[in-house]
Amino acid sequence: QVQLVESGGGLVQPGGSLRLSCAGSGRTFSNCAMGWFRQAPGKEREFVAAISWSGDTTSYADSVKGRFTISRDNAKDTVYLQMIGLKPEDTAVYHCAADTEYKLGYASSWSFSRKLKSPLGISHTDFGSWGQGTQVTVSS
Repeated sequence: QVQLVESGGGLVQPGGSLRLSCAGSGRTFSNCAMGWFRQAPGKEREFVAAISWSGDTTSYADSVKGRFTISRDNAKDTVYLQMIGLKPEDTAVYHCAADTEYKLGYASSWSFSRKLKSPLGISHTDFGSWGQGTQVTVSS
C-alpha cells in the first residue's frame, strides 16, 4: 500500500524555522516528482514547492521563494521542506504529494521542466498520491 507520512510540523513564532519531512513507503518514489502543498482553513489547497525525480529541478510558489527549500533523498524515499522566515500567513496543513502516475515524467526531468513553463504550471492534479498532512502554525 502506497503511503506518504509527513512530520516536523508544529507551532513556531514569526521569523522562525521548521523542517518538514515526508517519508514514502509501499513502493519506490525515487523515479517520480514530489511536491508540497498547503491548505489553510477556509482556503483552497495551494501549491508550495515541487522537485523533479533527480532533484535537479525545483519550483516554488512566489509566496515562499527565498524562504523555503525543497530537497529529497531518494535512498530514503524521503522529501523535505526547509522553511525559514516563517510568517503567520504560512499557517496551514502541509501535504506531501507524489507523482505516482508519472504525469511529470518517469525518471526524467524533461516533462517536469516543460510543465513548469506551461501557463498553469504544476498543480495538484499532477500528483496521484497524498499524505495526511502536518499542521504548521506561525503565531506569537
